[in-house]
Amino acid sequence: MKHSIAEADLDSIRAGPVPGEPVLVLRDVHKSFGAEHVLNGISLTVARGETLAVLGQSGTGKSVLLKLIIGLNNMDSGSICIQGQEIAGLTLNEMNRLRIKMGFLFQNAALYDSLTVEQNVAFPLERHTKMSASERNARVMELLSSVGMEQDLKKLPSDISGGMQKRVGLARALALQPEILLLDEPTAGLDPITSGEIDDLVLKLQDEHALTSIVVTHDLQSAKTIADSVALLDKGKVVMEGTFKELAESNDDLVREFFKRDS
Repeated sequence: MKHSIAEADLDSIRAGPVPGEPVLVLRDVHKSFGAEHVLNGISLTVARGETLAVLGQSGTGKSVLLKLIIGLNNMDSGSICIQGQEIAGLTLNEMNRLRIKMGFLFQNAALYDSLTVEQNVAFPLERHTKMSASERNARVMELLSSVGMEQDLKKLPSDISGGMQKRVGLARALALQPEILLLDEPTAGLDPITSGEIDDLVLKLQDEHALTSIVVTHDLQSAKTIADSVALLDKGKVVMEGTFKELAESNDDLVREFFKRDS
């Protein structure tokens, strides 16, 4: 069922947290799929305006962590608080209202193949607002211009490159003016030049919109560029958390082995 939300309601939903309070708090979060324990007691805190990069090899639970925050999966135990609100036990409508505060860029951009670039970005506006067609069109053009894709609005996803798809995915993630941005491998599969362009774009958008962000990545250069702090996951646990420099200079064997790839 389609639930439309008036612009006045969106303004209310977007009301930010009390200054100084953390925006995202995860405490002792566990998640298993059958006999596979993916997350084994994750605890993380992200302050307002901070960008946290979550690093780790494939299979360490990085993407699952984002899906728990956005409510695509349910945690087995623990606590996830978003702007002071515990998400465990929320109804679907309550979770949907909370999701409006969050933009999500999927690893493969997850654009709708049958929709044009313009239609992909307009989709959340059509679904969640009561904007008129002219207001919606203006908002879409504003978003596409912000990511440098205003000349390609009539193209299908299959007509544009992977890097361009990531740009469109970012525009769509920002459509409802979220306060929190969740990015799943934003530079995965891209060449170094395009990866750098995506990093620069993410930095620009974070600055312009004062976003609080969690970026899941295995790209050390990207994490170094865009993150205020980083957390390294291994076997479903946080091995170390701190600045990129602190982790890069760590004497922990596992951390040092992971960061060798940046040398």
